[in-house]
Formats: sequence, C-alpha cells, structure tokens
Amino acid sequence: MPEPLCNSQSSGQRGRCLCKHVSTVRSISFMRVIRYLTNGMAGVERFPISFKTQFSGSSFRHIVLGIHYAGRFGSLGMSRREDLMFKPPVCRTLLDLVLEFEGSYRRCWHSLKKVKIGQYVSHDPHSVEQIEWKHSVLDLDRLSRDELRRELERHARDMRLKVLKGAAVPSSPTRERRKDTSSPQRSQSSPHRRNGRSERRSSGEKKATEQKSVNDVGYQIRV
Repeated sequence: MPEPLCNSQSSGQRGRCLCKHVSTVRSISFMRVIRYLTNGMAGVERFPISFKTQFSGSSFRHIVLGIHYAGRFGSLGMSRREDLMFKPPVCRTLLDLVLEFEGSYRRCWHSLKKVKIGQYVSHDPHSVEQIEWKHSVLDLDRLSRDELRRELERHARDMRLKVLKGAAVPSSPTRERRKDTSSPQRSQSSPHRRNGRSERRSSGEKKATEQKSVNDVGYQIRV
C-alpha cells in the first residue's frame, strides 16, 4: 500500500520543517529533505530504494533516494558509511546500482536480503500525493541473477511510462476554437427572423384587442 508523504502539509512545507531540525533527522526523513532540495533540478528523477540486510542474526533496514539523471542511476541518502548513502549517477542500469549497494553491504559484513523500489516522485513542492514506496519487492534469496535483471528492467520501464503519462498534454486547438469562437450566424439573429417575430407579435396583439372588443359588446348587449 502506498504511504502518504505527509498528513496535512505539502512536501515543500515538510521539507522546510525538516531542514530546521536536521540534527534529529532519520534516514527516511532525510530522504524527504533531499527530495525538497532537488525539486527544482530539471531532468533529475527521484525514487525511493529500501534495503533489508542481515548481520549476526539480526535484520536491518535502510532507505535512500535513488536518482536518475542523464541516463544514469545513482543515490542520495544518510548513513554512517559513505558508500551506503551516496552513489554518483554513473550506473547504466538499476541492476548495476543494486549490485553496487550489495557490494557495499558485503564490505560491512551484511548480507542483502530484500530490495524495495518505488516509483518516481513528483517535482511539485506543494504536492500531497502518496509515495509508492514498494512498487517492486525483490527477494534476492529467491531470484537468480537473470530474474533480478528482468525485474529491474521491468521496473525501469514502469518508471519511464509514469513520466510519459505525467507529461502535460496540450489541449486540442480545434476544441479551443470551438469554445472561444461562436458562429456569427448563431450569435446574430437574422433580420428576417426579427421581422417575423414582430409581425407575429402584432397579429397576436390585434387578436387580443378584437377579443376584448367582442367581450365589451357582449356585455353591453346583456345589460
């Protein structure tokens, strides 16, 4: 289920609030700060990536903000280890990025178990849309390397489709002309029609006058 970015505040308001209290920010909150700070960067698409690892029988979770820029993938985040938060956008595919994190966790004696990847998030600073945190949930223990590659390629296609669907579609010029321009024949009534209406009105008034005269005469006769 997608989780709301914020309750009553927009993403911009929440980001400004977190910037004031950055010393108490956790990784997921810091991701919102990064999203707020990168809202104005054209061509930089952002999406959440979360990891579940195991070390000495315990499970650990971490989340970063994946970025896609100029056809390359990278990440921004917060961690005590530099190679678990910042990855420059040099990875050609999502698989390269995930494998890069897997190697970083391995150097920390952690084994990567699951990866959850969300959809692109909006650049609108006033957006209250819901973030889709786990559009794809990948269990690395069950997936072979080829299956993992196919799943990540499918996810990358889904993200591209979302960008294409979210692009503004200009309205049809024909429809605009229909709305803005009305036919002069319809807006201006014909003189012949106006004359016909006035003639009908005159004849109606005449009939009413004649009827009134007949009634008056009849009344006089009865008296």
